Amino acid sequence: MSLRIEILPPGKGSQRVAVDGRLDTHTYEDLDEALAPLLTRQLHSLVLDLSGLDYISSAGIRSIFKARKALAPHGGKVLLVNPQPQIQKVLDMVKAVPLNEIFSSTAEADAYLDLMQRRVLQADEDED
Repeated sequence: MSLRIEILPPGKGSQRVAVDGRLDTHTYEDLDEALAPLLTRQLHSLVLDLSGLDYISSAGIRSIFKARKALAPHGGKVLLVNPQPQIQKVLDMVKAVPLNEIFSSTAEADAYLDLMQRRVLQADEDED
């Protein structure tokens, strides 16, 4: 599956971007390229709507951190909204302990994130 990025009309000091599909080592550069022109503006907030995002790897997490770092000097924020349960699980893990402090390689981190997301999806299927 690929990544679809929709840049919605800007608001006062904010920009909303919908991200659908998989944000991984094959697609993170697409997100970086789409966000680059937005990050040069004086945004107060960049809202990433993750409702259509099915999977995120450490490369995807790095893209989000990169956007946060670009907006931080002028007080801008990156807000993540509507994550699916498996994406929320990854985001919770990243908040608790930075990925670079847990895993010895990107491949190891991605394997772990993949396993966690599959477990969340399997648990949802088992409940149905």
